[in-house]
Amino acid sequence: MSIVLIVEDELLELEFLKSIVAEELKDKEDKILTCQSGIQAVKLAKQYRPDIMIMDIHIPEMDGLQAIKEIRKFLPQASIMILSAYSDFSYAQTAIRLRVQEYLLKPIKPVIFRQVFHDLLASIATSQEHSDEQVMEPKANQMQIIEKALKYIHDNFKQKLSLQMVSSYVYLNPQYFSRIFKKEVGVSYIDYINKLKIEYACKLLETTNYPAYRISSECGFTDPSYFNRVFVQQMNMTPKAYRTKHLCDNTDNN
Repeated sequence: MSIVLIVEDELLELEFLKSIVAEELKDKEDKILTCQSGIQAVKLAKQYRPDIMIMDIHIPEMDGLQAIKEIRKFLPQASIMILSAYSDFSYAQTAIRLRVQEYLLKPIKPVIFRQVFHDLLASIATSQEHSDEQVMEPKANQMQIIEKALKYIHDNFKQKLSLQMVSSYVYLNPQYFSRIFKKEVGVSYIDYINKLKIEYACKLLETTNYPAYRISSECGFTDPSYFNRVFVQQMNMTPKAYRTKHLCDNTDNN
């Protein structure tokens, strides 16, 4: 979607400019704003943040160059086209300092205005595509990093595997890795790895006679009491109760 602001105090000229702009805009969501003074232009620019501004210099309340100077404070990247009946060199110098893309002299031929406006639209579209690509590229990189981290976690979760170890493996600082891990995976790093450890603990409880402290060690926990707390938190029973329940279930099935 593009937003265009036309600032022109001569009504016939305003309608002429608006008609050509309307023909060039293709998206139904594109918006054309118009006003007739510099102060109105600044207010509309603050409210709607237009992509393109078409500004006459000699307008009421605040001249076009002063309005652009104010607008540049909060819209540094907007494309601006100046319309002027005067070829005063000082105006052109000021326009350059304000990073105005086009400076057209009145009377403006429709074919010239159309072409210049079309070029501004094309330039904005290219900039937006480039911006979208920049957003997508980090997103793709993040996904690749998380996939690499997940493979490493699944291969090594049975040992003590700290956040620092995994973040170092993917060459990120721990705080940043922790943020993108939760964003992409949906749970925190510690919750994810503890889930893997408890799933493995359940398997060992079902298939071995190992005591709880050994299972805790086999799953990569250094503190058996912490293992017990995490197990209860996830399974709503102690490791001993889980083994008993599993044995009873098997006996009933047989």
